[in-house]
Amino acid sequence: MGIKTIVSLSILFCFQVTLAQTDSISNDSLSKFDKFNKKMEALFKIIPVPIITYSQEAGNTIGLAKFNAFHPVKSDTISKPSKISEAVTFSSKGRVNISISNDLIVKENKYMILSVFNYRKQPEYILGIGNDVVVANAEEIVTDRIKFETNALIRVAPNLYTGIVIGIEDYTKIETDSTSFLIDEQVTGLNGGTDFGLGVSFILDSRDNRYNAFSGMLVATKMTFYEKSLGSRYQYNTFQLDVRKYFNPWLKHVVAVQATTTSVSGDVPFYNLALLGGEDKMRGYYKGALRDNVLFDTQVEYRMPVWNIFGIVGWVGTGRVAEKYKDLSLDGFWMSYGAGLRIKVDSKENINLRIDFGYGRDNISGVYFNFAEAF
Repeated sequence: MGIKTIVSLSILFCFQVTLAQTDSISNDSLSKFDKFNKKMEALFKIIPVPIITYSQEAGNTIGLAKFNAFHPVKSDTISKPSKISEAVTFSSKGRVNISISNDLIVKENKYMILSVFNYRKQPEYILGIGNDVVVANAEEIVTDRIKFETNALIRVAPNLYTGIVIGIEDYTKIETDSTSFLIDEQVTGLNGGTDFGLGVSFILDSRDNRYNAFSGMLVATKMTFYEKSLGSRYQYNTFQLDVRKYFNPWLKHVVAVQATTTSVSGDVPFYNLALLGGEDKMRGYYKGALRDNVLFDTQVEYRMPVWNIFGIVGWVGTGRVAEKYKDLSLDGFWMSYGAGLRIKVDSKENINLRIDFGYGRDNISGVYFNFAEAF
């Protein structure tokens, strides 16, 4: 339970870190570093970054990750940059994760298509359903899942978008111990199945940069309806709200604030309840460590440059789940805190490679290797 030791490496960037520590910051050395970094940025746009990690749950994990910001139409200089991101990892304990996501932005920011595909086979831990769970009682289940979601949006007013959401998710295998509470309580979703959802989304986005904002705000809401008439095994609804605000107090320092909530209703499978944790929110807790019908979490992060392409961040967050919103009492919130390293890999679009170290209650911890900011 909890990640005990993780070593995250990037062969492409290790030499950058070493060089930054050993070179004196003279004009000559800075010039050499800038020239070297320019070459590394060009290389980064072509080849993926190797990932090597270790965790108690997954064992030794190796893989490749790639992130590219680009403009689909070169003549469109007004649209914010689109992106495509890919990651493939394999672990010695049988985990497989393949992800592809894209943000496609065209016609001077008039249209956006946000999509993600993920195949995941992995052992994961579940504490139970509800907020009053005990970390020591965690049990392991193995899931095999394919997921695809796309959100096609059109701008209807300055910075305001509305769109249609399509989501397909297929749990082909769920394995658990014969004494699991999932079996004892005959929890919905134990046998897996396919869910097909349709929904609507609204986004108000005034951020100056989608992947590393210095100012502006985001308000995004999404409502998805999973109906048996559409081919879903289970019939339920989900509502999500994500609010972010960015402040630039001085120089290039940033204070970022986020609050999110999720609510589900109907015949909801346990794996699609409101899930707390992950690599973006409540870092330190694996996603789904806590789950129930409603969720609320919030975090504040301070981001500061250190030297040249290097920066650091620190954050604190809190969140909890409950059966109903009226049950979200203040005495049940879980804490998340941590710090991270930032390495700029695209100076033109101001995009970072990030390595975050997150911590939570009862010695829970996690290390996250990704691109762009957590929020």
